[in-house]
Amino acid sequence: MDINKVIKYLNELYPHAKCSLNYSKDYQLVIATMLSAQTTDESVNKVTKVLFTKYKSLKSLSNANIKDIERIIHPLGMYKRKAFNILGIAKGLRNGIPHTREELMKLPGVGQKVANVVLAELYQLPYFAVDTHCARISKRIGIAKEKDNPKVIEEKIIKLVNKKHLILFNHQMIEFGRNICKAKNPECAKCKIKCSNRV
Repeated sequence: MDINKVIKYLNELYPHAKCSLNYSKDYQLVIATMLSAQTTDESVNKVTKVLFTKYKSLKSLSNANIKDIERIIHPLGMYKRKAFNILGIAKGLRNGIPHTREELMKLPGVGQKVANVVLAELYQLPYFAVDTHCARISKRIGIAKEKDNPKVIEEKIIKLVNKKHLILFNHQMIEFGRNICKAKNPECAKCKIKCSNRV
């Protein structure tokens, strides 16, 4: 597997790939990314439109009734835990968005993947967030092994991809996973990447 050929191909397909979560304020991205666990960005955008319209500031959100938050985000699943996390994040961000992964990961519901998304999107720092699409593709094309966890996959990709391309490559991998290298019925016939592990 030639990573440069993969990058070239993804550049052809998705030259302007970007974060698909909708947000207008920095703290909204942190919350939206946390909510995206085990659901789609499309579903998250539907509930955050309601949530952020009703609670227009970090202060109003931190003072919200948890039952009301649960009702709004109920369609996403795990709504009780996620509602708890929303309140915790809102209270934890009163002094601003941290600039380090370690500080971000002190917030409830914020793991390494969420922290990486926030640092890359808000501060343009060279972090790579391994979601289900990135993990699946990495294993199929031979970047990673089947047993590799997200942390190991992230480390391998960071070694292979130039830092200045890392953020765009992350978004491109996600788009590629949604549209072509899908979990079920991947469209291998029209894909130019030669998989080491074709489905």
